[in-house]
Amino acid sequence: MQVKPYGDATNDGLVQLSFTLPIRESERAKQAALELVRKMNFTRPQVVHMKGMGPDFTFFIVYGATQHTVDPDDLVVPEREFPELAYGEVNRIIREQLKRQLVVVGACTGTDAHTVGLDAILSMKGFAGDHGLEYFPEMRVVNMGSQVQPYEIVEAVQRESADAVLVSQVVTQRDAHIAHLKEVREALEEAGLRRGLILVGGGPRFSPDQAEELGYDRIFGRGTRPSEVASYLAWAVVNRAVPQAAEEQHA
Repeated sequence: MQVKPYGDATNDGLVQLSFTLPIRESERAKQAALELVRKMNFTRPQVVHMKGMGPDFTFFIVYGATQHTVDPDDLVVPEREFPELAYGEVNRIIREQLKRQLVVVGACTGTDAHTVGLDAILSMKGFAGDHGLEYFPEMRVVNMGSQVQPYEIVEAVQRESADAVLVSQVVTQRDAHIAHLKEVREALEEAGLRRGLILVGGGPRFSPDQAEELGYDRIFGRGTRPSEVASYLAWAVVNRAVPQAAEEQHA
């Protein structure tokens, strides 16, 4: 079934766009915004909000209609490779399979001082009624906070004998979030710690399909719940650690 965006009426195709142009607030700026939206192939554009951002920039909210449709049934959606486990199951799997606490090191790296997302995943309180990793007795969480350098993460992994590293990034100017995740991965590789370590990245501007590109085991994006991360870590660490222990025993 083909579907279109919905605004005031079914299939009207109305879309809301927001953007900033490097031009002072004026009628010329308004017309520039409308022309830009027309060049994006939106019809019936309307500027519904225009506000100057200092002397040289203007922020716009524009409505426009698209003629394009999409059939959701034709889309190939990758299935999640890990099961979403209940609280008790996460603890049971770690206790029975790993036979010790699962150690997680979490940090915001580089110049990023935003810890809201990191704390939502790691702290006992979590968010929206979904408890963070500290709530799981079979996990030990080391929350390093913000503006942590890659070498400090390496030291924490060595000191704590960590099973997993969770790197959170919110600041995205000039793709800083991507650069910082790569720096952490490279530092762990140089220290010889990447093998056997579950490396997880997260933030509102990431998508799961970036994991391979960044050299991470898993990337979590906007809207991720702590219980999802807990399920993944229990599944991933056990599936990596138990076979590896068996190999070392027979070596």
